[in-house]
Amino acid sequence: MSDDPIRWIWAALTVVAWLAFTGWKIRRVRARPTAAAQPGSTLIAVASQTGFGDELAEMTRKAFADAGRPARVKSFADIEPTDLIAPARVLFIASTTGEGDAPDSASRFVRRIMTDQTRLAGLEYGLLALGDRTYVEFCGFGRALDGWLKSAGARSLFDAVEVDNGDAAAVRHWQGELSRLTGSVAAPDWAPPAYADWRLAERRLLNPGSPGEGAWHLAFEPVAGALQWVAGDIAEVGAPSPEGGLAHREYSVASLPADGRAEFLIRLMRRPDGTPGLASGWLTETLEVGEIAPMRIRANRAFHGPEAATPMILIGNGTGIAGLRSHLKARAAQKVNAGAWLMFGERTAAHDSFHDAELRRWLAEGTLTRLDRTFSRDPGDGRYVQAVIEAEAGSVRDWVARGAAIYVCGSLEGMAGGVTTALESVLGADALRDLVETGRYRRDVY
Repeated sequence: MSDDPIRWIWAALTVVAWLAFTGWKIRRVRARPTAAAQPGSTLIAVASQTGFGDELAEMTRKAFADAGRPARVKSFADIEPTDLIAPARVLFIASTTGEGDAPDSASRFVRRIMTDQTRLAGLEYGLLALGDRTYVEFCGFGRALDGWLKSAGARSLFDAVEVDNGDAAAVRHWQGELSRLTGSVAAPDWAPPAYADWRLAERRLLNPGSPGEGAWHLAFEPVAGALQWVAGDIAEVGAPSPEGGLAHREYSVASLPADGRAEFLIRLMRRPDGTPGLASGWLTETLEVGEIAPMRIRANRAFHGPEAATPMILIGNGTGIAGLRSHLKARAAQKVNAGAWLMFGERTAAHDSFHDAELRRWLAEGTLTRLDRTFSRDPGDGRYVQAVIEAEAGSVRDWVARGAAIYVCGSLEGMAGGVTTALESVLGADALRDLVETGRYRRDVY
């Protein structure tokens, strides 16, 4: 190359220009907004315990999509503080479980984000709170969330919409607010749950002579259509009511599509005056084998099983064995012996050992690694299921250390709280919280 200084100057200027251009391009790429932060985009944050909130979140997203507006759905479990700052608008769909508690999927959100230090000035939000008025703290978590958002400086787009046990009128109110936000005037009413016809194929009392009410094994076959669900999903049954509308009730599905039918374990419930409960009485006493019941099976992602290689500790009582049975059936079909430990509590060994032959077969085959049962009314036992956790503390810690996921199904009152307390004692509160927030502690309690 020539030593001509002019050429050296031009070469240097060319390099400087190229570097400047490259830096400008990099800055533009880095500054480009993501889909979540595009002007006018809406984040739909959902905390669902049984899957109904997830359905409403997807219907909400579709309402925006139909109006040509960008929107995305994100679980509370995945929400970061930046998600509440970057978008201009967030729609919260928040279920309440039990007496005012947040769903398990919202545990991390409550602990890390719902703090007094969080400031959300400039955030606009709408809130759909799901609850059940039979509980004193109706929509307790939704109301707490609403209060926190306001105290953090966020501005509500409209008054919170509260839904009592899936009330269709309240859901339409929410849809109306969405239409106002999207500017859509031709949106049809969201359809009520699409029930299909299912024929009762079998009904069998599983606990004759029990000191408790009758627990019945029921099996339904679809009149038409494919069988499609996974372990952990929930069935909604429409029971006839005196008012002439259907009263819907939810039950854990105890079988898999490969069984060719949807199976349940339903206990007869009685009102304070001794009369049978509306749905349980109809299903266990009135509906005849061969007759039709309206039903649909709904995805319950919060109780879906882990990967096949993950050990499972299954804990439940009473009719909660139904939701755990579906997971054991899935394990048996996978033929992967990752380890499964069932802890189950009921009243008496002589009368309430539900699915005993099946459980013993799974134990012999290796689908079940351990089976521990307690019977609270038996002399010499008298324990509830959480007593197993305390008695086998070392083994519980070992299973968790090996990566086990814990699944709990059954009574919200008594059992669920007792299990949580026992696990906190054995594992420590921080470790249990970590299991909840990483999806390794899941509950289907009622």
